[in-house]
Amino acid sequence: MREKDHIITDQDSTLVSLCQKKDLAAFEELVRKHQQKMLNIAYRMIGNYEEACDVVQDAFVSAYKNIKSFKGISKFSTWLSVIVINHSKKSLKKLKSQHYRESVSVYKTVNIGHNQISVDPPSSGPLPDEVIERENIQEKLQLCLDRLENEFREVVVLRDIQGFSYKDISRTLTIAEGTVKSRLFRARVLLKNCLKRFLGVI
Repeated sequence: MREKDHIITDQDSTLVSLCQKKDLAAFEELVRKHQQKMLNIAYRMIGNYEEACDVVQDAFVSAYKNIKSFKGISKFSTWLSVIVINHSKKSLKKLKSQHYRESVSVYKTVNIGHNQISVDPPSSGPLPDEVIERENIQEKLQLCLDRLENEFREVVVLRDIQGFSYKDISRTLTIAEGTVKSRLFRARVLLKNCLKRFLGVI
């Protein structure tokens, strides 16, 4: 059996099967399970928290509408990531003339209700010094990610931030694993040099 014909069974398979029968409750469970990772991907791709939330909402709606096209050749999370990345790229084109970037945490809960995703606002309370420092580094990292071309940004987001395997990234982006590795190497070099400049490291 060829690899492309192999059906992958994972923890989402039952829920996906129910979704393909128009079971909305099953889809809401998939949203609860994957929303945080998808939001993180969108935020790291776009750099704007509110826009990332809109992208994730649109991506989930698109996934639900097209769930019957999911054949199980890849994991559901991989298939969903493709949708999020594609929506993120469309959003980036819309935002390319804007220079606004939010420096807020991407680790916020996204709740679904009545088929819409709402985002809890970031806390406005004071933060300890170490948290502020961590947020500062995260902000610099996002600024450096923003400067990467899409082909480099998406591989570093999927591999170094989301922990995808090379094989999953290859499937997600429909490029060879060797290409994934070469783009990742180049992206890491660019990020390292950028962070050195921002953090004042010689």
